[in-house]
Amino acid sequence: MKAVECGCRTFYFGGFGDFDELCHKIVTKIKNENPEIEIKRIFCVPREQDLRKTGRYFKEGLYEDFIYLAPSFDGWYKSIYFRNCAMIDHSDIIIFYAESRKNSGAYKTYKYAKRKKDKQIINLWDD
Repeated sequence: MKAVECGCRTFYFGGFGDFDELCHKIVTKIKNENPEIEIKRIFCVPREQDLRKTGRYFKEGLYEDFIYLAPSFDGWYKSIYFRNCAMIDHSDIIIFYAESRKNSGAYKTYKYAKRKKDKQIINLWDD
């Protein structure tokens, strides 16, 4: 709700893991309880070719749109990491639940976000 109060209306989701599912449920609840606020739930696919599969894998009404955010760089890590970095690049507020673990994909993405000085970052693990 704090993000909505700060003016956020578009929420990007990666759709993998319990934290993504929890966030989707919370945003959906806020959207349903506040129909006057135009909240959009956007699922960000990790690879462009995944856009063709959205109809088969997702129930109608779970998301307002499916998009591919092209990463602005190449590298050795997985496409999900690149997708997560692209979501960070397109966001003003980023909410994490990332424990400080060396091999954690969420923590690697959190460290990427911390290098972005123009982003508001909330790590619920620390709260």
